[in-house]
Amino acid sequence: MNVVARMLLTEPTPLIIWGTLLALTVPAVLLLGSPEILREPGRALRELFAALRRTTPRASSDEAAGAARFSTLRRGPARPTSQEAIDAVRFATEVQVAADRATAAADQWRRRWEQADQQQTEDWQAWIDADARVRHSLAAAAFRSPWSAPTCEEYAARERFLHRTVAAAVERGDLPAAAMADALAGRQGWDARLHAVEQQLVVDRATAAYRRRRYELSAQAEQAAWRDAGSAEHAARVLRGTAAQAAVRATELRHLLPAGDRAGRRAGTRLVPAPAM
Repeated sequence: MNVVARMLLTEPTPLIIWGTLLALTVPAVLLLGSPEILREPGRALRELFAALRRTTPRASSDEAAGAARFSTLRRGPARPTSQEAIDAVRFATEVQVAADRATAAADQWRRRWEQADQQQTEDWQAWIDADARVRHSLAAAAFRSPWSAPTCEEYAARERFLHRTVAAAVERGDLPAAAMADALAGRQGWDARLHAVEQQLVVDRATAAYRRRRYELSAQAEQAAWRDAGSAEHAARVLRGTAAQAAVRATELRHLLPAGDRAGRRAGTRLVPAPAM
């Protein structure tokens, strides 16, 4: 053991003196660390003490906030009030009305889609039948008699045949109404000079083209109706789920309703009348 250690153990006075000097040296080192502190040491010390005083209330406020949160956790969540119960029952009633109407609207949109789907099927079959008649007319036209210039009587007969055939096709829905006017005027490929077999082929081809256009339009309408029906069903399903959740919440809070409202609910009456359709 050296002399310094022995002196520190046997004589505590030097240890006390050195500790005091060390404690006094720390503020001096802090003061020397900043040029501003060397220029105005008094103001620096005052700002230091003021900062210490500001820290203490903040800690106190944090402790108070923590105590308030702890108290809230002990008390648990706020209890629902009668007004919240009334609002919950009113919301459940209104959303149930909306869900019922959305369900009815979804049923209507689905019926419209079913009608559009049926129309598409009918137009498809009509197009297939018209296309089959075209093939039959093509086969018949291959065996017609050789072409010869028609006489006046033959031309008049061919013209009458064309008009009757087009009129019958318009009446069946195989051709649009405008086709009759075009046939009478000899427009849009209608030629009364052709042989009856060739005229029938022209009518059948025009019918197949018209039936194809009808099918394409009905297919587009069916797709649009399918999308509308799907959107309406999705909206109704969402509203039904919301209505079910609202009904559960209203049932949980029904005991908080005022006496008159509870009696009305037991009797099956609504707090808010359903708006008119």
